[in-house]
Amino acid sequence: MSLFQQIVVMLMLIVSAGFLAMSEIALAGARKIKLKLIAEGGDSRALDVLALQENSADFLATSQIGLNAIAILGGILGEGAFRPYFAALLAPWLDPKLLDTVAFILSFTLVTLAFILFADLIPKRLAMVAPERIALAVIRPVRWVVLVCKPLAWLLNRMSELIFRIFKIDTTRDDNITFDDISAVVDAGAQAGVLLKQEHHFIENVFELEERNVPSSMTTRENVVYFTLRETAESIRQKIAEFPYSKFLVCNQEIDQVIGYVDTKDILVKLLNNNANILLNETTIRTVLIVPDTLTLSELLDRFRATKEKFAVVMNEYALVVGVITLSDIMMTVMGDWVAPIESEQQIIQRDEHSWLIDGITPIENVMHTLGIDEFPDWDNYETLAGFMMYKLRKIPRPADSVEYEGFKFEVVDIDHHKIDQLLVTRLVSLEGLGQVYE
Repeated sequence: MSLFQQIVVMLMLIVSAGFLAMSEIALAGARKIKLKLIAEGGDSRALDVLALQENSADFLATSQIGLNAIAILGGILGEGAFRPYFAALLAPWLDPKLLDTVAFILSFTLVTLAFILFADLIPKRLAMVAPERIALAVIRPVRWVVLVCKPLAWLLNRMSELIFRIFKIDTTRDDNITFDDISAVVDAGAQAGVLLKQEHHFIENVFELEERNVPSSMTTRENVVYFTLRETAESIRQKIAEFPYSKFLVCNQEIDQVIGYVDTKDILVKLLNNNANILLNETTIRTVLIVPDTLTLSELLDRFRATKEKFAVVMNEYALVVGVITLSDIMMTVMGDWVAPIESEQQIIQRDEHSWLIDGITPIENVMHTLGIDEFPDWDNYETLAGFMMYKLRKIPRPADSVEYEGFKFEVVDIDHHKIDQLLVTRLVSLEGLGQVYE
């Protein structure tokens, strides 16, 4: 063959190898979720791609057969085509003993670079940019290539499976989508600008409903306002005026003797009708939903949905009331500062760039978000920042007691009857080379 014909054949080999390399990356990298959406849109090629991904062994064997055969053939053809020309070009300057070796090295290098660049690197990078689009474009010709090479591919697959069995290697692909996978997609969407900041915030909080327990969002026992059966009409009016809640817990004499709850609307209707008799009785007291403090917020949502209730009493294993929680509390957990900025400011106040005043009862999840801490040690053992301090100190804290963790210093600044009322959290800023730490 002439040099022109040899170059044409080389180009055809490079294009063929590039097609196989690009197809391999595109078909392996095409995301199933996107392919299913495309298939639902009416493009049957997406179903073909999904079918090939389910049984990719034949295509992978075919691809390797083609790529290796083309590479070997291209090397033989290229070396024979270009070596004489390199030898003739270098003959005036090189010793005849070295001429043939140098010409071979140059022709081998030229062919290798051409295959690496145009048959491997560029096609694969293109496939990585748009794997689904390229997979749809190449699926039909790929199926024909697989059909032609199927006998040899079958033989190679049986041999490879035998080797896997000998070495006890599991080749099953795990396509389960985990929370981390979804979180990574959401983060990528936020970085790309597809999700707004508040949307990203909401989605993250929704995911956390499965991990956060009810006590992290409830109104704690000490802050629960309740009525007793002997509550006077004047006292009821005063509490409703002072605490604008829609529902009030009703107890016998103390908070742990729960009877039910009253809806403020029922009492206000009586007042509007000039009915002075607003004492609590069976006509106004409703049955209250009681849940354990071990439930997650996601499980509580299911309880609210099943019972059609929006208010629940939270009890611990000793049948003591630890707090109350409403559907609005869960929604505030999801919406965060977008719904309840005042409550957040009361619990966490940023003094400057490196310090915060934080209430002891602040849920540990909120502290993690504010300080950017990924995880607290053994945080299944406590629910609030005060609980973290007691867990780390292994005692009832006193003012000035402190704990250092993840580059922050947590210092107790106020105690109220053995209860941690407020802490000062300071970021520890280190200066490299000086060996000093500044607060």
